[in-house]
Amino acid sequence: MHSTPKNTIEFRTWGRFAMFTDPLTRVGGEKCSYHVPTYEALKGIAKSIYWKPTLIWVIDTVRVMKRIRTQTKGTKPLNYGGGNSLAIYTFLTGDPDPITTFPSVGYQVRAHFEWNEHRPELAKDRIDGKHHQIARRSLALGGRQDIFLGTRDCQGYVEPCEFGTGSGDYDGKGELGFGLMFHSFDYPDETGVHTLRSNFWRPQMVDGVIRFPRPGECPVKNDVREMLPKRFGLDHNLRDVNAEAEELKV
Repeated sequence: MHSTPKNTIEFRTWGRFAMFTDPLTRVGGEKCSYHVPTYEALKGIAKSIYWKPTLIWVIDTVRVMKRIRTQTKGTKPLNYGGGNSLAIYTFLTGDPDPITTFPSVGYQVRAHFEWNEHRPELAKDRIDGKHHQIARRSLALGGRQDIFLGTRDCQGYVEPCEFGTGSGDYDGKGELGFGLMFHSFDYPDETGVHTLRSNFWRPQMVDGVIRFPRPGECPVKNDVREMLPKRFGLDHNLRDVNAEAEELKV
């Protein structure tokens, strides 16, 4: 195993289906997945593994392990006013797993955390070694919260891995472009600006690997709406990282 910086984790995530939703297909009940994961969806998985408002997860790279396939299914989503409606969802799926025999998708992800400089009230909680220790322990246990591959319809799983190991279906296949795609949201508590923004970019996959730009580097941005950040404080509704790290020793 190679050594990783003390703010970095590498993990494998997989499941029977995935749906990394194109925002254009959210209106009207019909949903269609992008062919590859979005930065925001992978960031959500990292936050489900371990998160505190002290830090921000940054997704560096993703490696697509399974051949990209789609499957269309009829569903009955809940209506806001009650009851159900009929809709067609297009999910990502894959070839059957040799062990479970179920179709599955799979990805390797490398991510690291940085301090949220827009939360000065949490400066005393910035102890990278202890956050890294807790994040790795949480990853080994499958995450602190449920893992979803894009939406709650797609249950996922995580486990530690060494990024780049094993064979993938796109190894040595060259470059593949995907056009304009949603990348992420800029949240006020991470940017210091009281506006929710959406970011878009044009990803290129090379031999199965996509390297993400940071949200601030995305070429297309749109203002969504005004939003105020939530405040936290170690004296009120947030536990100190030292106390959490001590619990791991018990």
